[in-house]
Amino acid sequence: MAEELELVPGAENVEAHEYGAEDIQILKGLEAVRRRPAMYIGDVSSRGLHHLVYEIVDNSIDEVLAGHANEITIVLKEDGSVEVTDNGRGIPTGIHKGEGVSALQVVMTVLHAGGKFDKNVYKVSGGLHGVGASVVNALAEWCEVEVHQDGKIFLQRYEKGDPMHEVKVIGKTKRTGTTTRWKPDAEIFRQSITMRMDVLRERMMELSFLNPAVSITLSDERSKEEETFHAKGGIKDFVKHVDRTRISLHKPVFIEGEKDATPVEICFEYNDGFNENLFSYVNNINTHEGGSHVAGFKAALTRTMNNYATKNNLVKSDKISLTGDDFREGLTVIISVKVPEPQFEGQTKTKLGNSEVKGIVESIMNEQLAQFLEENPPIGKRIIEKVLRAAEAREAARKARDIVRRKNALENSALPGKLADCSINDPEHCEIYLVEGDSAGGSAKQGRDRRFQAILPLKGKILNVQKARLHKMLENEEIRNIFTALGVGIGEQQDLTKLRYGKVILMADADVDGAHIRTLILTLFYNHMKDLIEAGHIYIAQPPLYKVKKGKQEFYAYNDEERDEILKRMKAKAFGNSTTSDKKGKAVVEEEEIDMANVDLADIPVDAEGQPVKGAVISRFKGLGEMNPEQLWATTMNPETRTLLQVRIEDAYAAANMFETLMGDAVEPRREFIEKNATYVRNLDI
Repeated sequence: MAEELELVPGAENVEAHEYGAEDIQILKGLEAVRRRPAMYIGDVSSRGLHHLVYEIVDNSIDEVLAGHANEITIVLKEDGSVEVTDNGRGIPTGIHKGEGVSALQVVMTVLHAGGKFDKNVYKVSGGLHGVGASVVNALAEWCEVEVHQDGKIFLQRYEKGDPMHEVKVIGKTKRTGTTTRWKPDAEIFRQSITMRMDVLRERMMELSFLNPAVSITLSDERSKEEETFHAKGGIKDFVKHVDRTRISLHKPVFIEGEKDATPVEICFEYNDGFNENLFSYVNNINTHEGGSHVAGFKAALTRTMNNYATKNNLVKSDKISLTGDDFREGLTVIISVKVPEPQFEGQTKTKLGNSEVKGIVESIMNEQLAQFLEENPPIGKRIIEKVLRAAEAREAARKARDIVRRKNALENSALPGKLADCSINDPEHCEIYLVEGDSAGGSAKQGRDRRFQAILPLKGKILNVQKARLHKMLENEEIRNIFTALGVGIGEQQDLTKLRYGKVILMADADVDGAHIRTLILTLFYNHMKDLIEAGHIYIAQPPLYKVKKGKQEFYAYNDEERDEILKRMKAKAFGNSTTSDKKGKAVVEEEEIDMANVDLADIPVDAEGQPVKGAVISRFKGLGEMNPEQLWATTMNPETRTLLQVRIEDAYAAANMFETLMGDAVEPRREFIEKNATYVRNLDI
């Protein structure tokens, strides 16, 4: 399968068709957005859906940055629509000279049209391409924009991007601002058009920290929830919030300055942990890949701290040389810069490319940090002591890492003994399953396709690396096996080009222990192999929860809804052929047949309407080990029928916050999380 090339349907007829001028298509208006939405919002899954809200809110934030707004309200309506309101100047409604229609209609229906290109209007802006509002409009079933301006209320309605009427005046007003309402188009977002409060909450909180002048209210008419975010302390409150589950070693250090019309804000503190938590922003955009502003901060931190340690004779041994990694262990830092003409690498805007910003940040940081250390010698000494401990741990980790690296340098004979490798050597066509337990690992080895599927059973729970230094982590045999099998190395020596498998798939039981094991492995990847996640190599297998059997037919359900649908079809006798590819083996799951004469009607499997389905037997899988190899292949490992969840980092701050909450030392935040989310649990294993 993995070795064969498949032709695209119809490809055999390509040569018969001549490629001429008539084949060149010009997509007019917003048609290009509807035809290729992923080009503009990333994808049409939940991430792209919520990105629509961010685009409109970013426009309102730009009004805040320009000093014309201080309130933003986001409302999730009961009908699935969204409403975003600000008290800014309002989108211009006058006639645009070049287009001959209202400027509002131009903004909402023409790509790359907006005020962000004129620095007399917006000195800094996150919306650089002029596509935000028009893209939201294009991907909406309907959209309405209401502008309060010059004492009047202007309105225009659109359907799938097309204006339904000219901009008209519908009333009088004493306020100014813009209200945008829209309902995501189900034809575009086929998975779901339901906005989630918890997803939006993280971004709104983040924006409030970065913009202390604004108050952001997020409300959900469906659940009657409402929250207001207003961080008067700005990024100082941001640092305190990120470190709320850790013990801080000193008060936050706040650095602020401006050079060449580029304002810089930096706030950091050291805690008792071992991980670096660095979050960088340019014009409120989260640059999770860093860039020149981050490079400037790191260079200044290392140089200034080293100079301070040397000047005050705080490093006693000549054998210890402090590096940048040592100075960033247990460091939480927020970097926020406002750049008039930012140059981002790629449409995703995740890495700043302006080379001049590095010097600006470095200069401001050097000067003010040196002054802070001179004025606060106890804090400086405390920081250097922590850095020295980090350097000692780094040396111990280097020795442990050398062992892993030497093993990786050998051929397959150095691979973990438990690894059942695949025969194909091309990573693009290979995948490895990290399987919970030897029993499930045995079934997976028997059921797999040996050509392209490798199996690595994991014994028990691996070390929680959220609370351990690198050298302790590398003493864990299961973790060493994972690193060795993948082949990419760790730390500075990590090289994704040496990855031996294109897909790394986590496969664990659908119970509490299985969820814990998945979280431990994801914690490992997030803290020490984040590049694998960002490159899209990490997946989670989805084994079925139920087997529904009636007579000789067996069907698998991955959730309660699928189970109910199967029962409904059984009752209607609407079955065709079995959906499983297993035609030979019989299930080994122990089943309790229902004796219709001796049981209460309540114990008989029922369909979605609560009607009994006689002769049906439902089995719930509690573990992968309960499935025989044929079942495991048919339901969880066969690329033709399986379901995989790709692990992605949609929000760096939210991800770091979640790992620290669930896997960190502090108990109280974990208890609060469990209490808050207990009502959303669908399958509780007691």
